[in-house]
Amino acid sequence: MVQCEMCGAETSSPTTIKVEGAKLQVCSNCTGFGTEVKTPGSTSSTSTKYSTSSSSGGSAASGSSSSSGGATGSSRSGGSRRRDMFDEMDEIAPDYDDRIRRAREKKGLSQSDLANELNEKASLIRKLERGETLPSDSVQSKLERHLDVSLTGGAGADDDAEWSGGSSTGSYTLGDVVKRKD
Repeated sequence: MVQCEMCGAETSSPTTIKVEGAKLQVCSNCTGFGTEVKTPGSTSSTSTKYSTSSSSGGSAASGSSSSSGGATGSSRSGGSRRRDMFDEMDEIAPDYDDRIRRAREKKGLSQSDLANELNEKASLIRKLERGETLPSDSVQSKLERHLDVSLTGGAGADDDAEWSGGSSTGSYTLGDVVKRKD
């Protein structure tokens, strides 16, 4: 007996149906959930419990192994990482919240005054200064222009380069063990 791949009921004569692109062997109660597929070798496909999924899984596995093999081969031979859009972007400084607050106080503005001048909400300025949210690109450029401060770069890039590993709690993470090949 074979189990229905939809409801799990035992059935002696499963029917192959197609449900949203997937072929399933189902009992007579579940045939209404899809369209029946006529296969010439339907008797051989009932011999195993998951014959339809194993054949499609095999082709997917072989496709993924060949594509991953190609990716590893290209990364070894080239030796350089492929550039993407994030390489062009500046990372926001880890202390952006303090930079915003100090620059605002230096200009003698309150949070609501700064928000009015930037045409933003005061709650956004409060959240930015508490470090609860990151500024969007437009808000970041407004803040940098109006307060004459840079919110990118700074200590974040240096910290990554000087990091030596280890942890203050005594427990290790994968980052403590693995050497990066940047």
